Amino acid sequence: MSALARWLGRVDYEPTWRAMQRYTDTRTAAASDEIWCLEHPPVFTLGMNADASHVLDAGSIPVVAIDRGGQVTYHGPGQLVVYPLIDLKRLGLGVRDLVTALETALVGLVAELGIEARPRREAPGVYVDGAKLASVGLRIRRGCCYHGLALNVAMDLAPFAQINPCGFEGLRVVDLKSLGATITLEATARRLVPHLARTLGLAGGAAFVAEALPERVSIPA
Repeated sequence: MSALARWLGRVDYEPTWRAMQRYTDTRTAAASDEIWCLEHPPVFTLGMNADASHVLDAGSIPVVAIDRGGQVTYHGPGQLVVYPLIDLKRLGLGVRDLVTALETALVGLVAELGIEARPRREAPGVYVDGAKLASVGLRIRRGCCYHGLALNVAMDLAPFAQINPCGFEGLRVVDLKSLGATITLEATARRLVPHLARTLGLAGGAAFVAEALPERVSIPA
């Protein structure tokens, strides 16, 4: 079964989160897998077991408690957020397999841009010289996943100083721009999705990318 990648542009966090929940709760065994690529306005999100004290000073940025794993993170303009809505049972993937697939896709993408990045098993995500470039946070329900990954492309990194990113005090955060890579969000999405298709084992490989990403679609109801 093939997957569909959607470019959603800049969309508010909470409606998108609720749409992911609806898609996961109502999908049937025959439903297609989807990959939503987008960016959010500024927001801090707290995972289910997050310690609220890791939000040092929210200021004017909203804080939303959500249903993924992990601690606190920041989403904002210039960050590519990718939500794989994947039937794990159908693909024969466990949770660790899924995390590894997402991290491997990110490492492969940034390698194309001349950047060497690595995952850290004790702290999911992708790092460059100890600084966090991308985060991973997931929820599994009914054998399917939602939430996903966030890759810092070209963004204002200052809000990360208002939190302990992913619960780690003093963790440095970088983006592709600060590492010398100039690329737009849509171009990043176009190049990342084929990596995801490969590492997730999605049927059809990357063939669906050119058809889906140019289309700006509304959040599915």
